[in-house]
Amino acid sequence: MIIAAMATRLRSLPVLILLACLAGSAWAADHVAPAASDATTYPAVEVHADEKVAIAADPYNTAEKGKFFRVDYLKYGFLPIRVIVTNNGDTPISLDEARIHFITSTGTRIPAAEAADVERRTTRASNVQKTIPLPAPLPPIHRKPGSKDKQIEDDFNQFEYQALAVEPHTTRAGFLFYDVEGLNNPLKGAKLYLRKLKNSEGKELFYFEIPFEKYLTVQPN
Repeated sequence: MIIAAMATRLRSLPVLILLACLAGSAWAADHVAPAASDATTYPAVEVHADEKVAIAADPYNTAEKGKFFRVDYLKYGFLPIRVIVTNNGDTPISLDEARIHFITSTGTRIPAAEAADVERRTTRASNVQKTIPLPAPLPPIHRKPGSKDKQIEDDFNQFEYQALAVEPHTTRAGFLFYDVEGLNNPLKGAKLYLRKLKNSEGKELFYFEIPFEKYLTVQPN
């Protein structure tokens, strides 16, 4: 009886492992960004024909569009923007010193946020000081929990634009997150401004200025 029961459990073990792997694969599939296309296929794009470089900016300004993220960044006032760089030339393009800013309609320049910036925002409401009541007349203990958020860290590690170079005839893409809290319709009249991109000889390319109106004109009302 005991041997038969052990044999049954052993036969079931591979099935359980398979189910666990399938479950893990399904979970991982939930956090996969859509494949990036050539930059010229996006509405908001600027092409430098002489330099053979095209850069597009694709805002993820709806919850549905950004559903693969682990965190709803729009809820906390952060706008994910996918930056797509296509190098059609024969030499690499360096982004090691690149500056990529979100410029509002009023000219305010917003740098890309870091994971810590998002963590501070998301924990501002949930990480208000927790109170531990004590018997009177002792005062309560106020404890503020840490601000590290694994989901945000994982998103930034997986999706943030990290390519320091774009090889010849290659497209590289990734996300940058911009703090647009308090802005009503932040894309209207705004643009993405990129500078300090360099070619293989270290010569700086002409700056890129990508208006988001190009994106808004093809979106449903």
